[in-house]
Amino acid sequence: MARIIFMTDFSEAYARGLLLGIAKYSQNVGRAWSICRLSLSIRDKYGIKAVVDYAKKMKMDAIIGQFKPDDDVELFTENGIIAIAQESTVRFSGISNIVGDNYNEGVIAAKHLLNKGFTNFAYYGAKNVIWSDERQQGFSDTLKAAKRPITLSELEISNTDVWEYDYETVSQWLERLPKPVAIFACDDNRANNITEVCRYIRINSANGHRLRIPEDITLLGVDNDETICRLSIPNTSSIAIDVVGGGYDTAKYIDQQLYLKPEERFAEDILVHPLNVVTRQSSDILVNDDPYVAKTLRYISANLSNKIKVDDIVNEVPVSRRILEERFKKELGTSIYGYIIQMRIDRITELLREGLSVSDAAYQMGFSDIKNLSRTFKKFKGISPFEYRKMKPHIQH
Repeated sequence: MARIIFMTDFSEAYARGLLLGIAKYSQNVGRAWSICRLSLSIRDKYGIKAVVDYAKKMKMDAIIGQFKPDDDVELFTENGIIAIAQESTVRFSGISNIVGDNYNEGVIAAKHLLNKGFTNFAYYGAKNVIWSDERQQGFSDTLKAAKRPITLSELEISNTDVWEYDYETVSQWLERLPKPVAIFACDDNRANNITEVCRYIRINSANGHRLRIPEDITLLGVDNDETICRLSIPNTSSIAIDVVGGGYDTAKYIDQQLYLKPEERFAEDILVHPLNVVTRQSSDILVNDDPYVAKTLRYISANLSNKIKVDDIVNEVPVSRRILEERFKKELGTSIYGYIIQMRIDRITELLREGLSVSDAAYQMGFSDIKNLSRTFKKFKGISPFEYRKMKPHIQH
């Protein structure tokens, strides 16, 4: 029976998701594992050596934890204990790291907000934190590659404590941004910061000035922490990530290492994949300076589950199809038909995560040919809808 220490902040949905994945693996393969939850306060008060001594005393086989950059994590390896770092401000060498596909999450955020017709963008992150830096890079690279006239502003706060942030600095930054603006926050906690600062501006304004979400500021976070996203006012949109799958893969890695001698073990990072954008009130808006493109976006959104034809949209605007296509391509970087297909696939992805079968999801979104859907889905997502549904956890939201 393997004994594992889990040292993390259990108030976070991310940590609980990892635990669920580990439990799922142990049940699926019939492992009667013993998991000991250890508070971060032990490390903070007594140091990492005290954690190592505890692990040795309790004859633990592995530890999954949130470590500080200066923690001597090699002490675990030297004592025959498998050590895995939960996504930290840095990446450790010599031990495994649970890491997000952060760059790709930035890409997903940029594409989601570009598809809403925005030309003004901003990134709000944590300075010198590797996962925030990677998300920022994916976001900015994708915007720069869009070949559209855009503005991009960035604000990175050094203090990573979610309870301590500079209201004045953030509020002044928000006020300066050209509106409307689409802001990608490095995680749900920072997205919540934005909603709190908007509230702060409204309360402290002598003339009733306020920044409205999503009308002035459209907001997107990462992690899809249900509690944080739904407590934010308005509710915050977020990129869902497969944390349960990451926990499952972590447990599988530990199981493999247990069969090796300590000197044969190897460090291998575990990648946590993004799923899709969960749209809530904070980004439930479509904007564009071109009135005909804006009307096209609204029409597509309202009729997405129907079999929309480009001619149907052309009938709604007083310009020719050629002119509308040219203006749409200039603003969105794709054809009207291409945009419709992409939005329908994104919606099918959400339906599959909610537990619908492929056939039911296809029916809801107007796909009558499952083979055609599979080809199109794979083009956008890299795997078939059947593979996606099988590998991804179904989460109601």
